[in-house]
Formats: sequence, C-alpha cells, structure tokens
Amino acid sequence: MRFYAKHFSVVEVDTTYYALPKPDTVRTWAHAVSESFAFHVKAHQSMTLQDRSLPNVKDKLDVFSAFRETIAPLQERAQLRALLFQFPPWLAKEARVKDYIEQCREYFAPHLVAIEFRHGSWFQEGELTATLKWLRELDAVHVIVDEPQVGAGSVPLIAEATHDRLALVRFHGRNADTWAKPNLPSSGERFRYLYSQEELQTFVPVLQGLDDRVLEVHALMNNNFDNYAIRGALSLQRLLSGETEGRDEADWNVEQGEWSLD
Repeated sequence: MRFYAKHFSVVEVDTTYYALPKPDTVRTWAHAVSESFAFHVKAHQSMTLQDRSLPNVKDKLDVFSAFRETIAPLQERAQLRALLFQFPPWLAKEARVKDYIEQCREYFAPHLVAIEFRHGSWFQEGELTATLKWLRELDAVHVIVDEPQVGAGSVPLIAEATHDRLALVRFHGRNADTWAKPNLPSSGERFRYLYSQEELQTFVPVLQGLDDRVLEVHALMNNNFDNYAIRGALSLQRLLSGETEGRDEADWNVEQGEWSLD
C-alpha cells in the first residue's frame, strides 16, 4: 500500500468481491496511507446477485452486516469514497432488480453507492434517459465504463454523471475475443488489453468534461493482466497533466518487476 500510494491517490478494493477481510486487516490498509487517500470497495458477489439468488436484502443480511463491519475502518478515517456494486452481465433491467438496488442504497445510506450495469437493457434505446434519471433520484453514482461491445452482456460508454460529488470511470479494456468467453484460466485473460496512448488520449476531454460537473473524478483501470492496469494509469496521469514526453521502455521494464508483486 505504501509503495502504491507513492504513485496514486485512489484504489479499488476487489478482494471484498471474493471474501470479506477482517476489519483489522482493512485498518492496516487505512493506516498505511494518508487520510487523503481514497478507497472504493467492491461489494461481495452475493450482494450483487452473481449467484443468481433472489433480489432481496433481507435474505442477505448476514453478508450485508459483515460488509458494513469490513468498511468501518475506512469510514472512521474518512477514506471511503464509494461502495461499488457491479451487477452481472445477465441481470437485465426489471422492476424487482430496481427494487433490490433501492434496498441496497437505503441500507448503506449515507455512504456513496456506485452502480455498474453490464446488461445492455439498462441503456438501450428508450431506457437510457430513464435509467440515468432513476440513478439521480436514488442519489447513486452511475459507473461509466469502457469495455468491449459484445452482445447483450456489454454496455456502451455513457459519459454522464448522476451525482455531484463523484464521477467514476472504470477501464475494462477492449479484448472482445475473451470478454464473454467461458472457462478462461483466469479472470485476467478477460481483461488482457493494454491501452494505447492514442486510445487514452481520447478520454482526456471526457474526464475533463466530467471534472467541470462534479467534485471528484476517479479513473480506475480494471485491465488487470500483468501490469497493464498500472501502465495505463501512469500513462493517463501523464496525459491529464499535459506532459508532452512519455517514459521510455527501459523505465517501464524497471517498474514491471515492482508492479508484478501482489
């Protein structure tokens, strides 16, 4: 954490999606960095219906309660920015799903809750405006994503903020060949994509436009294969700062060893 915080001011905690760490572990993370450092914490997979369970918070109170205990140390130090609810690619827009998301929002009030949809029905023609309006009324953050466009299990990049405190942009890469491919050896294969400078440059005006409308804009690289996310994040930092010269390959090679550590 200390090494990471030398380069970045925000992190997304994904381990909570798979298993909830003890609060003492999270407290160690919190105290390893400054109080100005920001954490986004991903909801446990059962909380986002990855197990195809019925959408009802009352049936999941044990994990919801445990998750609230997990994030408490970050809340105590005012380092918690948002709780990330990433819903699965098969979860289409329907009334009972919306009701469940409203239950989640109510349970975790007043924390910021960020909602990422992965099924295209939420943003298809005739639904886009309604979905964004509903998220605003819910006081939730719409997660803006860049990802491969492969069938119904993908959503387009909608650069719209629904909360005045935060805009959240997640970069999943553009590996269309593996995006929906089953039985991959690891999840990293799905996100095996290194953004080019030209591709990242197109996001500079997008992020700057969002910055004019909200208090904070956070860009998170989720192309988590090898050190691709780190390289993309450092490149995007450089572009946003207006630097005209990039780092040469020798510099990247030096850091690849460091960034390959867990």
